[in-house]
Amino acid sequence: MGIDNPQSSQSAEPPRIYLVGGAVRDRLLGLPVVDRDWVVVGATQEDMVARGFEPLPGDFPVFRHPETGEEYALARRETKTGSGYHGFSVETGPDVTLEEDLARRDLTINAMAEDEQGNIIDPFNGREDLELGLLRHVTPAWVEDPVRMLRIARFAARFAPWGFRVAHGTHGLMKKMVASGELAHLQGARVRQEMEKALMTDRPWRFFQVLHACGALEQLFPVLARGLPQEAHDGDDQAAPWQVLSRAVEADAALPLRLVGILQYAVDANHPAEQLSAWLALDRSTSALLREWLDLRARLESASFRNADDWLDLLPLFRQRGEALEQLLSLSMPELAADFLPRLEMARQAAGRVRGEELRQQGWEGRALGEELRRRRKEALTSALENTT
Repeated sequence: MGIDNPQSSQSAEPPRIYLVGGAVRDRLLGLPVVDRDWVVVGATQEDMVARGFEPLPGDFPVFRHPETGEEYALARRETKTGSGYHGFSVETGPDVTLEEDLARRDLTINAMAEDEQGNIIDPFNGREDLELGLLRHVTPAWVEDPVRMLRIARFAARFAPWGFRVAHGTHGLMKKMVASGELAHLQGARVRQEMEKALMTDRPWRFFQVLHACGALEQLFPVLARGLPQEAHDGDDQAAPWQVLSRAVEADAALPLRLVGILQYAVDANHPAEQLSAWLALDRSTSALLREWLDLRARLESASFRNADDWLDLLPLFRQRGEALEQLLSLSMPELAADFLPRLEMARQAAGRVRGEELRQQGWEGRALGEELRRRRKEALTSALENTT
C-alpha cells in the first residue's frame, strides 16, 4: 500500500512502505491476519502529514492512513538509557534503515517485513525459526526490555499447539534478565495485559510454565510458583493451577473466570487479594469476583453444609454473582461441585419459597421481620435437607 500524494514529498527519494511484524508471521503460518502494521522508511514526520496522514498521540511517530485507518510508524532505532520498559531513547529520520527497525523487535518471527511487491525481508532468519518452531531473540539487546519476557511467554502459549518452544540461547537470556533485577521495573498492569492475552489461548498454562522455568514466576507471583515443577512440560497436567486452566479452556470460560482461576493460587496471608488486585490494576468487577471466590472457597473447605444455618450463611454469596461462582467451583473443585451444586439449587429453591413480602403482609416489620424470615427459611431448609438424606 503506497503513500498518497507523492508530489508533497520532502525527501530526495520516495518513502518505502513495509508490512511488518505479526501480519507477516501469521500470513506465513497460514493464519488469519487480523491487524496489519506498517513501517515507513525514508520519511519524516512532515512528509507523512503532507501526504494526509493523521499524527497519533504517543511517544513514537505513528500516523493513521487517511483512507484505511491503519497505523503507519516511521522506522526507528532505540538506545537503552535507563531501567524498565520506558528506559529507551528513540531516533527517527530518513536515515533509519528497515533492518535497524526490525532489530529492535522481540523475536525473529516478529522481525520480518514484506515490501509492496510481496517480497519477504528477513535479516534475522525468522522464516527459518517459524519452520523450526523456535521462539528466538533478535539481538542480545533483548534483555534490555523486561516486557519481552512476558511477550515470549505469551507467544509460547499462543503457538503451543504447533509445538513452538523457547530457543536455548533465548532461555539463557531470560535467566540473565531475571538475575539482573530488571523484572522489578515491570508495571503490574502490563503484566496483566500480557497474561490476559495468554489466558485466552488454547494452552494458557504455557505462559506460566515458561516464566517459571527461567525463575521469573518466583519474582512476579511467588505464591503461584511454590510447589510447581521447575521443568514443567506441555502435557504435564498434575499441578492444580494447570488443571484449572485446562478445564477453563475446555469450558470456553470467559476471561474473568480464567483470571480468577489462576490468581487464586497467587494469594496468601503475605500476598493478599487486595494487594494483588491493586498491583495488577484489575477492574473492579474482577477484583470483587476474586474476593468473593476466595471467601466461598474458604467456607466450602470449612463447612459440611449438613445443617440449615450453613446454607443460610452461604446463599447470600450467590445472589449477585451466582453463575460465575458456580463456574469457578466447577473449574477449581470439580468433584466437590458435582455434589455441592445440586444441593445448592435445592437450598436456593427451599429458601426462595419463603418471601419477605408475604411476611410484611402478615404484619412483620423491622428487625422482627428479618428474624422471622430467617427462622422460616431455616425450617424450610431443614425440611429439604432431611428429605435428601
